[in-house]
Amino acid sequence: MSEDHNEENESGVSDMFRLHQVLGGVDVVAVRTCMEIEAKSIKSLQNQCRKPVIPAGLLPPSLHLFNNEDSKYDENWNTILKWLDEQEERSVIYVAFGSEVALNDEEFTEITMGLELSGFPFFWVLKKQNSSPDVSSSMETKRGIIWTNWVPQLKILVHKSVGGFLSHSGWSSVIESLQFGCPLIMLPFQNEQGLVARLMEEKMVEIKVPRNEHDGKFTRDSLAKALRSVMLEDDKGKIYRNHAEKMSKIFGDRQLHQKYIDEFVDYMVIHSPSSKIIAKLY
Repeated sequence: MSEDHNEENESGVSDMFRLHQVLGGVDVVAVRTCMEIEAKSIKSLQNQCRKPVIPAGLLPPSLHLFNNEDSKYDENWNTILKWLDEQEERSVIYVAFGSEVALNDEEFTEITMGLELSGFPFFWVLKKQNSSPDVSSSMETKRGIIWTNWVPQLKILVHKSVGGFLSHSGWSSVIESLQFGCPLIMLPFQNEQGLVARLMEEKMVEIKVPRNEHDGKFTRDSLAKALRSVMLEDDKGKIYRNHAEKMSKIFGDRQLHQKYIDEFVDYMVIHSPSSKIIAKLY
């Protein structure tokens, strides 16, 4: 956690204090993960909490949630699909930083310029801004598109033209990307995102954009370099793609994760229904 979580907020206590209080009052902790990915972390958390820690699986979303018949009448998706179909295979960088990350002017500019410098076409879903850039529902740049409306992220990630995902390292986004074997370029901003990026870096399925140690800023050049490391068809790029493809066998294994859910439900049925549960399903 960042230092901000140790500071008192409007409630009069810190987030860290609240977390310790909650953990002290529960009987079991459920985590959105699996032993195949985080066995050591699960065991370490259990030792720290001194309570059962149950992996509930990765809960990967299904493409079947999106009705293909409805998609025919979705003008937004038809526009996106037409653009993706026009791009070369594994050439597009998909960009999304979730609904909570708000970019300032400098961050917006460095990301835009970094994407242009990378030399690859990109599709950027910009959901939240903290600053002045005037972006309408869609804005076409020299190499890509900046889109501010909702998008079916799974359908974009599974498209054959997408070769990499520039993400904020949110756990849900990582799961969605890796279930399709799409490697990541990570630019963490807050909360657990740095920890997720570190874990995925160890798995060799992503590269993290370096930040300046003094002010925490990143540059367009460092971003472009990270993007090219994953997207280029060279030995280094193949390493990330190969590891992401192997990881998809775990992240996309629906039977495996259903088994984790079933075991979690069994635990709840066997134990007292009055048990207090904290589910860390970020």
